Formats: sequence, structure tokens, C-alpha cells
Amino acid sequence: MSIYDAIILGGGAAGLFCAAIAGQRGRTVLVLERAEKVGKKILISGGGRCNFTNIDAGPANYLSANPHFCKSALARFTPRDFLDLIERHDIAWHEKTLGQLFCDGSARQVVDMLLEECAKGPGKVTIRCNEEVSAVAYDGGKFNVTTQYGSFTSPALVIATGGPSIPKMGATDFAYRLARQFGLKVVEPRPALVPLTLGGEDVLFRELSGVAAPVEARAGKAAFREAALFTHRGLSGPAILQVSSYWNAGEPVAINFFTSRAEGWLLDVKRERPKSTLRAELRRELPDRLADVLADQIGLGGDLGNCSDKALREAETRLANWQFHPNGTEGFAKAEVTAGGISTAELSSKTMEAKKVPGLYAIGEAVDVTGWLGGYNFQWAWASGYAAAQAL
Repeated sequence: MSIYDAIILGGGAAGLFCAAIAGQRGRTVLVLERAEKVGKKILISGGGRCNFTNIDAGPANYLSANPHFCKSALARFTPRDFLDLIERHDIAWHEKTLGQLFCDGSARQVVDMLLEECAKGPGKVTIRCNEEVSAVAYDGGKFNVTTQYGSFTSPALVIATGGPSIPKMGATDFAYRLARQFGLKVVEPRPALVPLTLGGEDVLFRELSGVAAPVEARAGKAAFREAALFTHRGLSGPAILQVSSYWNAGEPVAINFFTSRAEGWLLDVKRERPKSTLRAELRRELPDRLADVLADQIGLGGDLGNCSDKALREAETRLANWQFHPNGTEGFAKAEVTAGGISTAELSSKTMEAKKVPGLYAIGEAVDVTGWLGGYNFQWAWASGYAAAQAL
């Protein structure tokens, strides 16, 4: 039986970074990964260029049953800290939009960097892939992990196996099953950063599949200004993925198609171009197919000069607060991340250690901390992994 200072279950972003930092603190670390290689989600992220952090990441960019939980870890390992690491490895990067940082080259550079950090020492990090954990036992002082290839023992066990989003990448609910085995509560997991599906009266918008437009999307109190994309199943695009994390079944999603227009803009158009039509004005700013559907739905025919001011104000209001009623999401298969997870009430915000199981830690997506789209979830992986590694 092999004995280590720490065993980390999961060779994704959080697990690899935690292993690297612990190894550099002199620990012997074993990383067990059930897939054939580590970092699979890193490799597909950001269109293969890895949106490795967001320079503006802060507690306000995360959802959790306890919105204060993430503050400690995020403060102790910041986006600037990770960017310094990227630059030390001479990885060229660029800011795309809204603080999102990407590799100029390939996401493979980030995985290679993490593996190089794991190899630094003075401790030793051992990575074993294709390892399926069949049992985890605990005697009050040591954890014994059994796979198809043997048994491994350690006083510290780190759950870094993520959530069930993107199951085709091998994602499962293993983290939650293991947490429950140790008596830890789990906040009901649900798909996040996920496309929404439309039915009922909204079904006609599915005919616009492939059409995108800049909008402000709102769900509850959350609002995001980015692109929305109509799909053959409903709504997607960055603005929709963002609000999906805040959307609850049965609630509407509101879209403002004219974020740059001041109140009364249609009345101004009526005076300036009385012979114009609503359809023509919508086509000035929106894709033709979308403009036509919206104009048909509003049903304001004829020249604007012949329309009442009241009718134009009502059209403005509808265009600024168009109500969609999603009938669901595309589920974990298309979700970029999982909301919910191991309850933060069970963990120390400083060390990520379970309060009632000494030596058990949970980091990354397995925990009930979910970031916005745009590099925030990677920053949580780095920060939570770093926090745990300091305690190993």
C-alpha cells in the first residue's frame, strides 16, 4: 500500500493546481484521474485557447448559497497572481472582452504549465490516469482510496472531481456521492451557463436558428449585456448563458433588444421619418429575420406617421422588455458548469477543509460556488486549489 501526504481525486484545473502548490511546499502528492489524460476541460475551454481567468474576478461574480464564502480564497490568490504565473512560463495572452484573458496559442500551454509546476518539487507529485476509484474508507486519521490498480493511503484527501456538466468529457456526480458518504450536505446541483429551451407561444423564435444580436438579458435581479443567439431549441449566446445561472423554472427571461436607445426613440423617428415603418426601423439595428418576427408580433402596420404616440410607446416598452418563457434548459450535456454542489456550510472558507471530517477537502466546481461566464470559474479553481494546498 502506497502512502502519501495528500491524495487528490481529479486531475482538472483545481486538482492539478492544488497538487502543484502542495508539491512545492514539500508534500508527496498523488493525483488520481479517471480519464485517460488530465486537464480535458481545460483543453476544450475558450474554443481551445483557454479563458484562463478574468482580470476583474471578485466575489460579486459568483453564485453560492453563502455569497461570502469565496471571498477569502479569491483574496489570497488573485487573477494577477495567476497571470504572473502565465507570464513566468512565457505564455502569450490577450484580453478579449470584459476582462476575459485567453492564450494567444493553445489551451495545451496551460496544461503543460500546470504539469511543469507539479514537477518542480521539492516534494513529489505523482499523477495516475485511467484510475477508477471504487472505494474510499476513513479510520478517523487516514483515508484509504482503492482503485482497480491498488490501494493508496493518506491523512489528507482532496475532492476535485468537478460536477456533472459535460458528461461526454467523463463528468459525473462522484464528488457529491463521496461528500454524502462523509455526511456532508450537498446543495441540489443544476446546470448553469446553459442554453434555454423555448416552447409554447415562443416556439416561432426557434425558426430564427443561427441569428444573433447584442441585447440585455434579465432573469430575476441579474442583467447581462452581451450577445443572444437563437437556436433550433431556444436561446443561447453569452447573455443567455449568463442569466441561465439565475433563472428558475417557471420564471420569464426578459430581453431588451434596444439597449442603446433612449426612451421615446420611436416618437423621434415618427417625427424625423414619418413615412418609415416599424419593420424598416427594426431592420436598421437588428438582423432582418429577427426584425421581421418582432415587427409581426407587435403588429404595428403602416407608416409610423400614422401610428399613435401611445402605440409607439407600447412598442418601445415591449422591445425593451420582451418576455420569453423558457420551458427548460439543455441540461448538463450542454452546461458549461454546475451550480450547487458540496455545501459551503460544511467547509472552512480559509482552507476548504470539511469542518467535521479532519483531512477532507473540497475544491473547484465540486463546491457550491459558481462563477459567471468568462474565466471566473477557472479563477475559482486556482484560488480554491491554492487555499487547500496551503493547508495540506
